[in-house]
Amino acid sequence: MKETMNWQFRDARAVWHPYTRQQDWLSDDPLVIERAEGVWLTDVSGRRFLDACGSLWVTTYRHGEPRLKAAVSRQLEELDHSTFFGATHTPGIRLAERLVELAPASESDPRGLTRVFFGSDGASMVDAALKLAYQFSVRSGRPRDLILHLENSFHGDSIAASSIMGGEQSQSAYGPLLMSTRRTTSPAPADGLDPARAAARALDDLEKVLAGCHERCCALIVEAMVQAAGGMLPYHPAFLQGCRELADRYGFLLICDEIAAGVARTGQMWATQHAGIVPDVMLCGKGLTGGVLPMSALLTGDHVADAFTGPGATAMFFHGHTYAANPLACAAALENLAMAQELDLPAVARDKGAVLGALLEPVAKHHAVREVRRLGVMTGIELAASLPRAGFRVCAAAQERGVWMRALGDVLVVMPPLAITDDELAQLTAVIEASLEDVFGR
Repeated sequence: MKETMNWQFRDARAVWHPYTRQQDWLSDDPLVIERAEGVWLTDVSGRRFLDACGSLWVTTYRHGEPRLKAAVSRQLEELDHSTFFGATHTPGIRLAERLVELAPASESDPRGLTRVFFGSDGASMVDAALKLAYQFSVRSGRPRDLILHLENSFHGDSIAASSIMGGEQSQSAYGPLLMSTRRTTSPAPADGLDPARAAARALDDLEKVLAGCHERCCALIVEAMVQAAGGMLPYHPAFLQGCRELADRYGFLLICDEIAAGVARTGQMWATQHAGIVPDVMLCGKGLTGGVLPMSALLTGDHVADAFTGPGATAMFFHGHTYAANPLACAAALENLAMAQELDLPAVARDKGAVLGALLEPVAKHHAVREVRRLGVMTGIELAASLPRAGFRVCAAAQERGVWMRALGDVLVVMPPLAITDDELAQLTAVIEASLEDVFGR
């Protein structure tokens, strides 16, 4: 433990962590991770912890996956980095082609996602999507400057992404800097409302909002099927289907954010496939490379991209990042997508999710638990208790028992790597149940 404390003090002197109360840092006993393998993290003192969150939802299959390491190593021997500004490279072309092949498609919808724009993190792709929607409206001869988004949404924490955050945190911290947007009702069921009725209510509210602003609306952005950072809030696919119809009726772009849910986590390769729709813009990120390197992508169709062709200096999309389409990240993503297909990871997520759901049934009956929500392996356990930092307390108790979790307020988040075994799932849920008893009693 002396080794851990030494590193913690060194960290406290030099590092500023995201979304962290620095004054609580040392007293919260943060893990200092040194290595990882499978679904297990090992700290500098040799203690092992089951990674219940896939290291903030990025580790698709498992830590230390030999195929991903080999793919990155091979690529490093050939090309470490080459810019996408005014040039291209073979790994980027291959990955774009693969993403287009795997993109959501519908026999009843002639639109396809045929063009790929690369970035290095989720928030940068959200920024790109918002800029794209506005510039598309201008290029199409009908300028529109309003973005619609949902309650309980989270799309990153840049200034633009913070402007479409569903909560009040960013408004209170950065209000004067944020864009003017419109927020509408979340489709996630609340207060015992049936999911289909919750979706219908949200669509009705969205129509009412659009009645007063559709001529200004260039885009609606939604998290596909699960509002992840809002508390793991799944919703009925009818909402996405209704959003597609409204976007077509009023002529705005439907942006589906799959940064958290994409790449098999929900039991489909892409969460929008639960609804059978094709968005105008789809964003992916966290699980794209399997958790080994940062990367994100924006997919759109020719009906959008073609508006950026033509004469003049403005016939281009004014957005780009230095490390976009980094070849090492492209190699990892290509191998990860190959594994997703060969191992049928969407089916794995469905099977593991079903096992996880059954194992969490005793947890759902605990008096401190309000609700357990799940789609695939994306799981939220909402606490009903009124203790200060209740979610953190349960996570701290789980850490003492060898499980690493992170709470979203009073929602415990479980989203393990898909290589987790049924025995490891049983171990995980037993620790959650015991940790609830540690904090709240039986």
